[in-house]
Amino acid sequence: MTDCIICKIAQGTIPAQKILETDTVVAFMDIAPQAPVHGLVAPKAHIRNVVELAAHSPDLSQELVVAIAEFARQSGISDDGFRVVANTGDDGGQSVDHLHFHVLGGRSMTWPPG
Repeated sequence: MTDCIICKIAQGTIPAQKILETDTVVAFMDIAPQAPVHGLVAPKAHIRNVVELAAHSPDLSQELVVAIAEFARQSGISDDGFRVVANTGDDGGQSVDHLHFHVLGGRSMTWPPG
């Protein structure tokens, strides 16, 4: 998709502070962090949301979970804990039409989130 910011980051046409990259997944720091550590983990393929991911590939789902864990480890938040959020649809707060998981840590998280 030509207008998708995450696709452009995955392709390297928009710069980002990438933390992890594989053939199918990219992880990078959020430009408007909501926690001391705030990264995004996304498939390189343009998949719109969790619903499409579920229909797409169990292997990609597993790769994303592994990438989330590795991002947390590399960012130093895996031992103390972190939150993973995937917004889906308008009511879920999705503002970018490309699946991405927010990985937030470095501070205690509150509940409910909002």
